[in-house]
Amino acid sequence: MSIGAGVFLFVIGAILVFAVNVDTSQFIDLHLVGYILMGAGVVVFLIGIVLLFRRRSTEQITHTVDPVAGERVTRTESRSSGDGVV
Repeated sequence: MSIGAGVFLFVIGAILVFAVNVDTSQFIDLHLVGYILMGAGVVVFLIGIVLLFRRRSTEQITHTVDPVAGERVTRTESRSSGDGVV
């Protein structure tokens, strides 16, 4: 979702900078707002890419008690990329 939001902010900023020619110099500078939105879009896009490709790890610990041998602990760790498959 953050990748799409970053692209959206960048596009809205580019429209304000390059496509809108309205004189609003008394109130607000649309070119500056456009550049700020484009910068924010790039930052949000890069954060989305970093979060997408970071590695995730899960650890599962199972305790089973065997009455004859005592307690046995099984530990399983799996690592995956950020594609949602563990």
